Amino acid sequence: MESKSNKRAAREAASAARKEAANKAAAQARVTKIIVVVAILAVVGIGAGIALLKQQVDSNVAAPKIASKADGYGLVFNPNQKVQIDVWEDFQCPACKNFEDINGATLKSLAKEGKAKVVFHSLSFLGAESKILATGGACAADEGKFLEWHEYMYKNQQPENSGFWGLSKVVLAGIGIGADGTKFKDCMSNSTYSNWVQFIETNGAEKNINQTPTVFINGKELDRNAGTYIDNAKFMQALSAAGIK
Repeated sequence: MESKSNKRAAREAASAARKEAANKAAAQARVTKIIVVVAILAVVGIGAGIALLKQQVDSNVAAPKIASKADGYGLVFNPNQKVQIDVWEDFQCPACKNFEDINGATLKSLAKEGKAKVVFHSLSFLGAESKILATGGACAADEGKFLEWHEYMYKNQQPENSGFWGLSKVVLAGIGIGADGTKFKDCMSNSTYSNWVQFIETNGAEKNINQTPTVFINGKELDRNAGTYIDNAKFMQALSAAGIK
């Protein structure tokens, strides 16, 4: 038979073992907690660093005078009007030309007469020449000639990436709409707004703009299936429903 002293010793040994195990578990828990906290702080730090970097890039990017960061760096006409029309387009896009042919005069009138806040987002889905033409639009905007550039580009649209729109042709187009040839050429030659063009592209991707043209009125996308893009009467109805008379 086991003696009482042996039993007591066994109980004490077991108790000591349990305490040691509990202490080890507590210590491990503290280590795990520290690791988690450090990891969280690291993620927060990285996120803050990225946010700060983006903020620095945003604040430093060269943009046309009428571009608005709050509107995805789009070119804004009549920023204080309540009704807002956002036009996402690519100057090489045939469907955009079709939309311009049908509804461009209406949009131009709204922008010039101050009846709505009109925001143009020049995308470059279709390649290098789209980027050149978007940059040209930015340079034209700085001389108060964006609407003229917009109209000229669609009236003189060329086949996609045909090689037609090199620097010399773009500068001639700028002169053709009344821009100062020297200023316009310098703007284009220095790639002043190349980062701005990329910002438009990035913002479009963030908003899931996957085709052009895409038009929003007060944040609501026009219904393609209803024919609003290809029928001026229906486009006018959509504008009227938004409060534009």
